[in-house]
Amino acid sequence: MTNPALAPTPIQRLLSLDVVRGITIAFMIMVNNNGGPGSWGFMNHAAWNGLTPTDLVFPTFVFVVGASVVFAFEARLARGARRSALAWHTVQRAVVLFLLGVVVNGFPFFALDHLRFYGVLQRIAVCYLAVGLFYLWDKRASTKVIALVAALVGYYVLLRWVPVPGAGVPGRDFPFMDQTLNLTSWLDRLLMPNHLYLDWSGPGLHNVRDPEGLLSDLPAIGTALLGMLAALWLRTQRSVSAKGLGLAAGTVACLGCGYLWSVWFPLNKNMWTSSFVLVAAGYSLTLLTVAYWVVEKFGWGKGQSKGLVYPWLVLGSNAIVAYMFSELVPSALSNIHFVADGKRTDPLAWIFNHVFIHIPDPGWAAFAFSVFTLAYCFIPVWVLYRKKIFVKV
Repeated sequence: MTNPALAPTPIQRLLSLDVVRGITIAFMIMVNNNGGPGSWGFMNHAAWNGLTPTDLVFPTFVFVVGASVVFAFEARLARGARRSALAWHTVQRAVVLFLLGVVVNGFPFFALDHLRFYGVLQRIAVCYLAVGLFYLWDKRASTKVIALVAALVGYYVLLRWVPVPGAGVPGRDFPFMDQTLNLTSWLDRLLMPNHLYLDWSGPGLHNVRDPEGLLSDLPAIGTALLGMLAALWLRTQRSVSAKGLGLAAGTVACLGCGYLWSVWFPLNKNMWTSSFVLVAAGYSLTLLTVAYWVVEKFGWGKGQSKGLVYPWLVLGSNAIVAYMFSELVPSALSNIHFVADGKRTDPLAWIFNHVFIHIPDPGWAAFAFSVFTLAYCFIPVWVLYRKKIFVKV
């Protein structure tokens, strides 16, 4: 006999998850267009080991992808969709997401000799494919926990004790977590020579590693699995208060375990270390916990109080559209050159140097430019939202 306390809740859209997605994509757009060298430190990634709020944006989006799989798949299964059809659609969607990521990397010139095949949307595609097919094969939370532990511990073992060809054993023959001498970078250079992320952080570090490389997809899948576990918890028939407390407990557990592990395995977004997975998931759960309480318990986003979270619902409903727009428009505008005030410039640089430069504080000037970018990216998704058009890749 089924325990009613553990029976799944009726299928319905979780507005709080849309809010989290919207906040995440908004911050992602801002930090990707942060106004340049004058921007505040928290609007930039950590140079290597360490953590800034900017480092949390991408893993939060991957976390939301994992959570969204549960609600989206269950809704379609409840409408009569076959698992085989869902599996095929999952593969198709992953391929489209991957190709969109290649478009973002190559736009507008698509130089094939150095075209980068790794990237943000590509990692999302890999994680979505892995956890989506896994969920269709087995819905139990226990198997997700086993896979999570295997991914995070396995990644640590690979980086800590597997010798890097031509370099030796990490921690013995060269420093553990070296920027270029590590297994993830070695594998990416082997598979994708001259097609990696161009790193300008120091001399001799050009095109030698990639922050979204192949091997680090393994712990990134762990991030999506944590999101899936959160969604499985939210689908149980517990009260809103009990679910919120459960999310809060998960927050404490992830942060505690992650920061403890970081003593031996440093927090590092570039390599997506296992400790980073747990700490980032802890902060993602913090955001989800707050959103869940204010939306599901206090009713924000419903009825007359919808305006309180309206911008995040708009962005969250067409997050991929907003992201693509934020990447392609600046790329296009940066390649339109003209002469102004005796100098060669482009439209965005001209706007910054004639509008935002007048803000005395460089940090505030850069932040205002980020808000400006978010504002014009909001327009197309707002139009789509008003017309009830939700683009599903």
